[in-house]
This record gives sequence, C-alpha cells and structure tokens, in this order.
Amino acid sequence: MITFARTLALAAVVLGTTALAGCGGTGKPGPHAVSGSPAVHHSAGAHGSGAARRPPTLPPTRGGLTPVFKRGDPAAGRTVALTFDADMTAGQGKRAAGGERFDNPSLIALLRRLEVPSTVFMTGRWAEEYPTQAHAIGNDPLFEIANHSYSHYAFTDDCYGLPRIGAERMASDVRRAFAAFRKAGATNVVPYFRFPGGCYDKTALRALAPEKVTAVQWDVVSGDAFATDPDAVAQQVLDGVKPGSLVVMHCTRSAAPVTAEAVERIVPELRERGYRFVKVSELMRH
Repeated sequence: MITFARTLALAAVVLGTTALAGCGGTGKPGPHAVSGSPAVHHSAGAHGSGAARRPPTLPPTRGGLTPVFKRGDPAAGRTVALTFDADMTAGQGKRAAGGERFDNPSLIALLRRLEVPSTVFMTGRWAEEYPTQAHAIGNDPLFEIANHSYSHYAFTDDCYGLPRIGAERMASDVRRAFAAFRKAGATNVVPYFRFPGGCYDKTALRALAPEKVTAVQWDVVSGDAFATDPDAVAQQVLDGVKPGSLVVMHCTRSAAPVTAEAVERIVPELRERGYRFVKVSELMRH
C-alpha cells in the first residue's frame, strides 16, 4: 500500500512544484474568523436565527506558538471529520490552462448528495483558478473552507520535495490565501491552517502565531494521493478511523482520481458503524 510519505515524494517528482502533497480560547477575534465571531473554543452562535456558529480555535501553546489540532476527543462519541485538501501551487497556472484539472466537482457533488459535512483545506491559488467553485463551496452550509496556504510551498526544509517558503513570507502567504477566499465571495471560512505536506516546526509555528489560526493536522491518512484502487483507499480509512478521528483526503482530480469512489464506500460503512460526520469546527468543540 502506498504510504503518505511515498505519495508526497512521488508528487514532488511528478508535479515538480507539486500541488500535493486541547480546548480554550484567546478571548480575542482572530484576523480570519467569521466577521463578528471571536475565536473562542465552545463559543455559541445563534443557531436557527441565521447567524453562523462561531468557529472555535485553540489557545497558543507555551511560548506563544500556533496551536496544533490533530483529532477530537474520543469521549465525545463516534464523530469523524473528513477533510479534503484542494491543492494547487503558485506556478501551475500553465498546466491548468492546458487542461489539467486540479478541482474535483464530482466529489463535491457526491458529498452534497450523501449529506456529508466536510472541511476543505484550500490553497489561495486554487481559489483563484476556480473562483466559481470556491464561492459555491464557501457559501454552502454543508462545507467550510480552511487555509492550506496560498502557494503550497513547504514551511520547513526537506518536505517531500516541495519548494520552501522563507519564514519571513509565511504569514503573508497565509493572509494572501484568505484574501483569495474573500475575493471569491466565500463566507464559510474558518481560522484553520493546514501546512503543505503536513510539515512544520517551531519556526513555522512561531511565524504564524500573529495570524491567530489553529493548525489542523490529522490522525488518519487516506492514501488517496496518486492512488488507483479506491477500495484500498477506503479500507485504509475504515481501518484507521476511531471516535474523534480527523481524516486527510484530497479534492484534486488529476492527483487523487479515485477519492470520490472511495468516499462512496467509506460514508455508508462508517454510518453503519454508528459514526456521525462533522466539520473540523464541530470536532474541535468537543
């Protein structure tokens, strides 16, 4: 079975500038929280009044570093979050213009049909390439958009062959992605960030601290990147999910072509086991 590290390494070879790869609150609104919404864990919204629930965040770690969230509290019951990385690098515009598809509208349609709440970790470059889709995803209450950087460059050295962004540009890269979401008209945007390749260190966590985002990782790797067997992807997820799990998958047709087929099997089987699908913002509330 292809491991996540191997698939990301393969992505670096195949794509060049690859397209893949605790509770509390600050008490202050983060710069990227939903308008008027303080970034406080367990904050309540006016459910049913039309007001959006306020997305929770984690407090900074000791030393003022960006907090990292990897899975929900198992004691909260059989909840699971499916997350999808919409990857595209800053330099892949020519390939998109040539017909390569970095989107996956059939996957989004499937999630809507199956009524699966999901968090899409989107790069700013993806939102620029597919603004209509970014707008639709970012205004559908079934979904929320989180930040996956603007350029999908690595935030550390030696991250599966990804080109690296310097520490002095990390915060501005994240802000540029949020700006792309706003330009697309997305409103369901949460103050969460996923490091390209999942690679981070203290330098990166310190650089992003002023942005008041929570870094979101995962505890279940789907293995969907460059996979050709949807059953193998589905089985890897089904074998790994536990109460509170956070699953990483991809919303990139050219680099993860069997994800939708895998999801078609994953969703009913997990529901049969008594699992409830939630967005990361709900998983973080528990």
